[in-house]
Amino acid sequence: MPLQPPVAMHERLAYSAAPQRAPVDWPDGARLALWIAPNIEHDGYLPQQVRVRDPWPRVPHPEILGYGQRDYGNRVGVWRLIELFDRFKLPCTVSLSLAVLEMYPDITEAMLSRDWELMSHGLYNTRYHWNFSEDEERAAIAERQEIHRQVTGRSLRGLFSLAASNTLATPKLVAKVGISHLCDLYHDDQPTAIRVRQGELFGLPCSMEINDSIAWRRGLEAKGFAQKIRDEFDTLYAEGGRVMNIAVHPFIMGQPHHIGALVDALADILGHSGVWCATGAEILDCWRAQQASSHAT
Repeated sequence: MPLQPPVAMHERLAYSAAPQRAPVDWPDGARLALWIAPNIEHDGYLPQQVRVRDPWPRVPHPEILGYGQRDYGNRVGVWRLIELFDRFKLPCTVSLSLAVLEMYPDITEAMLSRDWELMSHGLYNTRYHWNFSEDEERAAIAERQEIHRQVTGRSLRGLFSLAASNTLATPKLVAKVGISHLCDLYHDDQPTAIRVRQGELFGLPCSMEINDSIAWRRGLEAKGFAQKIRDEFDTLYAEGGRVMNIAVHPFIMGQPHHIGALVDALADILGHSGVWCATGAEILDCWRAQQASSHAT
């Protein structure tokens, strides 16, 4: 008897072989859709007791080294990234700890004045969702939605579970409250439909490979990460109809010895014609419109 995939994943996702799909056409004939996701986060100095993972495992709390590194991002590094994104006129979709909106008013003003899209990445980056009950996770999602609505006046479109601490219930809970896209799956270079019983939900390609945090943990320095950006771009651009995500953290690529490598990599890839720079929601809306049109015909 052939092996069957786990029930939960089998119920959520239909398999789709990339070569068998209809072409995806991005605006103005672009070959590639690019979305930039600065991860603007707050990590607790003395975090609450957490399940499964200690955010500061080096020494007993408070862990001033780890906290201080990340605090540098919100005090200094984020402003280097903002200047860089302004220089290239890049729209951003922020993977955001929602507590930032109250705790760092200068950063909030900078994001809102640029009309950046804000995507939920939890409240604090140290309050994980692993082993949450459905009621706990439902309440956490509702809290983030309300904070976002109060600050922006708009509905929250996207969610990326903090520290990738999603649960089996995450897809159904976010779909039920009207969140349109989830960035927790990392399984494709194009948007995908996620099966839910109530509402609609789609996966938006979010990269754990073109993510400076993962590169940093693997000991890859800034020039190596910048080369990964170029290599990823070259393949996806040649294939066409793909989505590329670049995730950066202010406390990593906002460092003075790192920012230049990111400048050079972005200059290289944006020097190509046919690169559509958009927010995550814009990319999803474009893809959904094409899917609806193809089904109608």
